[in-house]
Amino acid sequence: MSTQPLDRVVPVPGLTGGKVRLRAVTPADRRTLTGFDRESAARGAIGRYQHWAAHRSGDNLQFAIETRYSGLLVGSISVILDVDGRVGRFSYGVGIGDSYRRCGYAADAITVLLSHMFFERGYRKCVVGIYGGNVPSLSLHGVLGFREERRIRDTELHLGGVKYLVRMAITAPEFAAYRRPPEPQRGRHARTRRGRHWLNDKSA
Repeated sequence: MSTQPLDRVVPVPGLTGGKVRLRAVTPADRRTLTGFDRESAARGAIGRYQHWAAHRSGDNLQFAIETRYSGLLVGSISVILDVDGRVGRFSYGVGIGDSYRRCGYAADAITVLLSHMFFERGYRKCVVGIYGGNVPSLSLHGVLGFREERRIRDTELHLGGVKYLVRMAITAPEFAAYRRPPEPQRGRHARTRRGRHWLNDKSA
């Protein structure tokens, strides 16, 4: 499948994972997204993702990240197409609000995005740049199957002593081989095991 031209790429509704759904960003999201930006700035996060600034660019594929069952806005993700002008490559930035971190939302959103970009839009490689001091993000991408390609030293980058970017990448075949099937969803009242008297009582 060939990649779609930049000017024809629009957010697609219904991109759903196990925990989150990706949808188009709307003006009503501005207050929440700018609130995420203020929280991130207040704690001095290294290489913090700027939610609202990313979604004002107008040049990229942009999604809000909302929880699958309650529709709560928990973050956003912005895709940069044709990295370095090379067809078939893309990058992205992702951010989750401070109150919703460590809940698996970022991993699920990235997995949904990669599936969409690789298998539906025909892109072949994803490349991301992560600040060397952003250990949680480096660990997350490692778990998702990204591999480190190189470290880029930046003499003007002085965030907490970090002076380099880590470039990580994953290809469509690598993602397809690494991706695991989703765990079956069960209701909260589902029984996890049979009672010890089930064999004796089932014929009663």
